[in-house]
Amino acid sequence: MRCNNCGTELEGNFKFCPSCGQNVEEQILTQTLAEIMREGKTCDSGTGEDLKLNLKEDRPAVKSDTVPKMIYIEGGSFLMGMSEFNRSVMINGFAVSETPVTQRQYEAVTGKNPSKLKGADRPVECVNWCEALIFCNLLSISQGLLPCYSIGMNADLSAFETSSPVWKRVSCNFAAPGYRLPTEAEWEYAARGGKNHSPAQFAGSDDINKVAWFGENSDVHTHSVGCKKPNMLGLYDMCGNVAEWCWDYMEELPIMPMTNPCGPKSGNFHVKRGGSWLDDMQQCTVCYRSGSAPTGKSSSLGFRVCRSVIEGIM
Repeated sequence: MRCNNCGTELEGNFKFCPSCGQNVEEQILTQTLAEIMREGKTCDSGTGEDLKLNLKEDRPAVKSDTVPKMIYIEGGSFLMGMSEFNRSVMINGFAVSETPVTQRQYEAVTGKNPSKLKGADRPVECVNWCEALIFCNLLSISQGLLPCYSIGMNADLSAFETSSPVWKRVSCNFAAPGYRLPTEAEWEYAARGGKNHSPAQFAGSDDINKVAWFGENSDVHTHSVGCKKPNMLGLYDMCGNVAEWCWDYMEELPIMPMTNPCGPKSGNFHVKRGGSWLDDMQQCTVCYRSGSAPTGKSSSLGFRVCRSVIEGIM
């Protein structure tokens, strides 16, 4: 294996290239996982840990009609946050699911449906942040894609109890082509309409009733996805129905310009965006921020998935 930056041959266990100083830990993990995906088996990492995906034979097959439909979002810059505190953010192109993950889609991948407000085409809810990451990796594996998430050298996140402190060590390989949660910046960029973003308060309109199920029109429950008007990118339910998990830990947004921000390295709460069927109008705006503990669950909280755009793959 050679360093992607300078081409130096890497022999042994390196965190940094001995020639150019490039951090090669993620490169090594990515290439090793890719080999596992091709061979469909586990592999000893050389550190005493098994780098594994745990491809169980009894795991339900995922039919193509239950895989989330993805919408490509062209990269660009936008002003993130509320108008009096916004900051310039540059985002690379990525793909995001047309709707929040539905109960049908979640059950097809995991074999279970934890939702309180049942309905196959309603958003899945009562899923905590850790379980959303588990879903992303399982969906990636089912589609033959390199998963984005790992804890140490283990990409089989279902092996860990979601209450375990080991989740503090979970990392995201944004260079992998698999499914993942959007970053907070990606979520807001998509909700606002991407490169040609709209100044509207909500995703696609200043009239919340056109685009969102919220506390005043929901009849106190979720609704099937895609019933309201989409935003200019064709994304449904970015505001209302269920709030959506993002990858980032929750903290005050930096004031300086940023490129592809993915949040702080640690924290106690993860960002959730978009508001839900029980929230008021302000909580459903494209700039409203809140957070929950990674083990938190609610019938008003779900998620959607995204993928990095990898040359030659997407």
